[in-house]
Amino acid sequence: MDRHAPVFTTLGCRLNAYETEAMKTLAAAHGVEDAVIVNTCAVTAEAVRKARQDIRRLRRENPAAKLIVTGCAAQIEPARFAKMDEVDLVIGNAEKMRPETWARLTPDLIGATEPVQVDDIMSVSETAGHLIDGFGIRARAYVQIQNGCDHRCTFCIIPYGRGNSRSVPAGVVVDQIGRLAERGYNEVVLTGVDLTSWGGDLPGRPRLGDLVMRILRLVPDLPRLRISSIDSIEADENLLRAIAEEPRLMPHLHLSLQSGDDMILKRMKRRHLRDDAIAFCEKARRLRPDITFGADIIAGFPTETEAMFENSLRLVRDCGLTWLHVFPYSPRPGTPAARMPQVDGRAIKDRAARLRAAGKTAVDRHVQAQIGQNHRILMESPAMGRTEQFAEVVFATPQPVGRIVETRITGRDGACLSVS
Repeated sequence: MDRHAPVFTTLGCRLNAYETEAMKTLAAAHGVEDAVIVNTCAVTAEAVRKARQDIRRLRRENPAAKLIVTGCAAQIEPARFAKMDEVDLVIGNAEKMRPETWARLTPDLIGATEPVQVDDIMSVSETAGHLIDGFGIRARAYVQIQNGCDHRCTFCIIPYGRGNSRSVPAGVVVDQIGRLAERGYNEVVLTGVDLTSWGGDLPGRPRLGDLVMRILRLVPDLPRLRISSIDSIEADENLLRAIAEEPRLMPHLHLSLQSGDDMILKRMKRRHLRDDAIAFCEKARRLRPDITFGADIIAGFPTETEAMFENSLRLVRDCGLTWLHVFPYSPRPGTPAARMPQVDGRAIKDRAARLRAAGKTAVDRHVQAQIGQNHRILMESPAMGRTEQFAEVVFATPQPVGRIVETRITGRDGACLSVS
């Protein structure tokens, strides 16, 4: 009988994508064949619905394959997925990263084994950051340094899918990044669930800034280091020092802000207030005047009034945000926020649209200000690259992929910069 390589589908975050690459490596090492693996997301009820929809589609497209479901939605609701006629096996987030799991995934054993292999994620004390040397496009690699989260924001189900915070030891991270630099990667992005909690479970309790400084010191051949997302209230002094003194640390931070209203932030069980976010952005901008900020903001969190929403809208200006990720709130079963008084769906949709409009205005302002400026651009394709602040740049003349090109910005094409 003909055998086929396994098919992988990834839903959700960058960390899920990283782990899919690790699973591909494990599957290849153990000769897994004729299988479809769906790596699910559970961040919203819509994400779970999308996972179930994709599972049904993949079964129709691969009727003879064994269908395996893993990821956060599988970890949180294993029985729900096991009951689907399309599903042969459900494995948890810890199990999916273990070599012994993949050693058992032969077509015969999948049908004969227990259909749910999901342990208590809260008991996991290690993360599997050593499995692969990053992943990504030829120019940029992503390296997992942390997994899980110790906090319990009222809208978030992810800790129950990822477990408590676990850190990859600094030496392992530095070795990985050193190998990536030797292979010619010009940029590495540090990724995880709650990056600023990195080190809290390691001897001596180092901080994220300590890791950043260590990477830059011990991997001198790495041109660019980028941080994927941080909780600004947990930014330590060495991270601020790196922002101020290390040009190889990219001047772009994505902040987990979620709201600009103090009462909503308290009801979310966030650890910062509005003034904390503004003060951090002002301080970081003093240290690094060319820095840009992205942010996650939720529109229509339960109990949010119009006045509370206006505080979030003003935060775009008060923090000087450029790149917005706007999330219309939707209740996630199992979270405290789902039991709070909900905002009308039409109001949520309207508020999200207004936030996105404010974001578009901020991007337009940033892009327009770059015309005539010189930038160092990392090429992601022959025709497109990104500035150090993560703005897209379109080139009229093809450039070598992976190269850092120094050039003057001559114009713009919508939200993209352009070089003629």
